[in-house]
Amino acid sequence: MAQEINFSDETYYTNRELSWLLFNERVLSEARDKQMPLFERLKFLSITASNLDEFFMVRVASLMDMVNAGYKKRDIAGMTPSEQLAAVNEKTHQLVDRQYNTYNRSLLPQLSANDLRIITHHEDLTKEEGAFADSFFTENVYPVLTPMAVDSSRPFPLIRNKSLNLGALMTKKNGNGELEFATVQVPSVLDRLVEIPSGEGRKLILLEEIIERNIHKLFLNYDIVCTHPFRIMRNADLTIEEEEAEDLLQEIEKQLKKRQWGQVIRLEVEEGIDSRLLKLIREELKVPKEDIFAIAGPLDLTFLMKLYGMEGFDHLKEHGYLPPQPVPELPEDANVFEKIREGDILMHHPYQSFEPVVRFIRQAAKDPDVLAIKQTLYRVSGNSPIIAALEQAAENGKQVSVLVELKARFDEENNIVWAKKLEKAGCHVIYGLVGLKTHSKITLVVRREENGIRRYVHLGTGNYNDSTAKLYTDVGFFTCSEMIGEDATAVFNMLSGYSEPRSWNRLSLAPHWLKDRFLSLIGREREYALSGRPARIIAKLNALCDKEIIEALYQASAAGVKIDLIIRGICCLRTGIPGVSENITVRSIVGNFLEHARIFYFENDGKPEYYCASADWMPRNLERRVEILFPIEKAALQEKLKFILDSQLKDTVKAQILQPDGSYAKVDKRGKEVFNAQLAFGAAAQAAAKEKNEMMHKRVFIPKMHQDE
Repeated sequence: MAQEINFSDETYYTNRELSWLLFNERVLSEARDKQMPLFERLKFLSITASNLDEFFMVRVASLMDMVNAGYKKRDIAGMTPSEQLAAVNEKTHQLVDRQYNTYNRSLLPQLSANDLRIITHHEDLTKEEGAFADSFFTENVYPVLTPMAVDSSRPFPLIRNKSLNLGALMTKKNGNGELEFATVQVPSVLDRLVEIPSGEGRKLILLEEIIERNIHKLFLNYDIVCTHPFRIMRNADLTIEEEEAEDLLQEIEKQLKKRQWGQVIRLEVEEGIDSRLLKLIREELKVPKEDIFAIAGPLDLTFLMKLYGMEGFDHLKEHGYLPPQPVPELPEDANVFEKIREGDILMHHPYQSFEPVVRFIRQAAKDPDVLAIKQTLYRVSGNSPIIAALEQAAENGKQVSVLVELKARFDEENNIVWAKKLEKAGCHVIYGLVGLKTHSKITLVVRREENGIRRYVHLGTGNYNDSTAKLYTDVGFFTCSEMIGEDATAVFNMLSGYSEPRSWNRLSLAPHWLKDRFLSLIGREREYALSGRPARIIAKLNALCDKEIIEALYQASAAGVKIDLIIRGICCLRTGIPGVSENITVRSIVGNFLEHARIFYFENDGKPEYYCASADWMPRNLERRVEILFPIEKAALQEKLKFILDSQLKDTVKAQILQPDGSYAKVDKRGKEVFNAQLAFGAAAQAAAKEKNEMMHKRVFIPKMHQDE
């Protein structure tokens, strides 16, 4: 029967963009959850807004490019680009309506009930509050503003991507009554939230309301007819002809500037905007009606993240999440190299500190026996201690080779700065490979020791970014395995220009044969199931949209393999299809930390295999990026990965389950333990650190007690 099924049937697949919108709906569901502390709800609503911005600048922009180019090829769900665009537009309008419904009807009243009021219209200010707002405008805002009038000598100005602006219609005093247009950008260098002195709790007003209240002071010879905020989103997807670019660095710098005047793909305006003003803005920016969003509230809800950071409201935040705990195997005063030689080390961030990774690079930079450091960097923090350590290593005479991925989306500018800085310090900097993004996370330290050269390797599922390592859940792995060390050397030789080796020991790389490796592992489980032997797959990742992988999973499921998928975001696979995916469950966990680790489990006829990777099951990861899959072979470390997977599979608080109709639903808690996996990981990390600390305490003090006796 299974042989007759067409596993490629497009009705068995979900469109990638619509699946992403479902993910953002799950983030929004956290903001709508009345069981959550109020400020945590604000944070999640802010995240939905920033997520949507990036989605439009990249994914919707890409669809528009396809439509404009007359591209009609259907996706895995059988939809043309124009059909996808229409469906995305409809779903996004619904999502935005729910965002502002949540903000206006739920969050604003709750804030007021907690003595924090956001004044939504400047007309609502009292006389005293108005005087403060006017004084604040004169002293702090007016000197920064650049009002832009439009007339025969002054063309319509460049409206910058993602900037918040006020558009105004006005008439010249003692003129003929002809309407003229002007605009002023709300300066991003000033705080958008302004606190107003008040005797009744705390009051805040948005900066654009203060500017709107005082806009007549910018155009003294005019009468203001109407003023309304508007905001645009531009196509920010870089198009780089790498084959023709003599200098990739210069080409990317040039393309970055174009982001400010790419095609307008979305226009947000205040609900109730004057129709004459809207018509003028729309025509000047060439925005179709379907790409206009009339917003019932303040534009750009990302300001809520600033609100979350306000002091004095700790009682409205979640305090169950612990700070990163020490890694028991790597005490602060320990030599990292000695500890790695004692045995492989697995770290679970952010429950365990990222500090040992930084210390690894720092110790390597100072250690006279270290000969070389090689590392890939995809995204790093603004003031990166890792960059500083690499600079120091080069200054200390080490051979330092760093691949800085200039094409890391929205981090291109940051990475260009770091690349130049590293080069200046004497590091050998590679700017990625033509046509590929280097997304793998690997560091190799070559050290001279008594028995000869030893290679120390760090592999991870997340970036070398000490800031996001406090927010993203990832797995990091230290080893000095000879075989992995050989593979790591081969990786860097390949990246710097040499041909790859004929065979690899332990690592699997994309784009060369990682996809085949995954297909082989899934196929092996299918064969075991068909022969009645133990077969199971558990995969934790961020996204699943590769058709060949999904097809292989369907075939395995049809053969009887039990498959549990833990997928944070996009999932183009459908569950509950008779004879196809009845043995597959998909759950998404949206919690306090962003789920980012990629972990894979294959039952392998009762001899389980565990892997971690930098790659998701997406065509871009498997075919157009340099990615690494690495095995975790020590039993004790496998147990740690098993604990992670088992915990997420029994989460009843933050998990949502993919339903056969394509929707997601919270776990039915009836008869089940209330279990939050992320809280459990924090508690486990704390317990491990405490146990190690107590052991060290006994080791230090017990001998002394004997001596005293």
